[in-house]
Amino acid sequence: MDIKINNLETIDEAARQFIDNMGRARVFAFYGKMGAGKTTFVKAVCRRLGVDDVITSPTFAIVNEYTSATTGDTIYHFDFYRIKKLDEVYDMGYEEYFYGGNLCFIEWPELVESLLPEDAVKVTISEAEDGTRTVSF
Repeated sequence: MDIKINNLETIDEAARQFIDNMGRARVFAFYGKMGAGKTTFVKAVCRRLGVDDVITSPTFAIVNEYTSATTGDTIYHFDFYRIKKLDEVYDMGYEEYFYGGNLCFIEWPELVESLLPEDAVKVTISEAEDGTRTVSF
């Protein structure tokens, strides 16, 4: 499926479409170049899922945990950009996150692909020359 984001004003609608089509999947791996909008899109999805907390990039923390005020569900947002070795991911107990049944949104999954569950959904965000984005999954 492809969802087009024309500008920031349409990102909430794109997030709604994404959520409506997530199915039963729990782990989503977001691929895209630096600046493609991965974090911005994950923030929009979290807001649509009922997260009231301030949603920030987990670049330095590696993982942020949010709770949906609507459902009480836990959502994990990962950014593996700064991971140097897989041992760092082993040490953080990735299995509990990836296989625990909670929603996981993973940025820079290229660095941990061998650890992703087989049913992880690959989400690609690409940017066109006119600045529009396409979310494909």
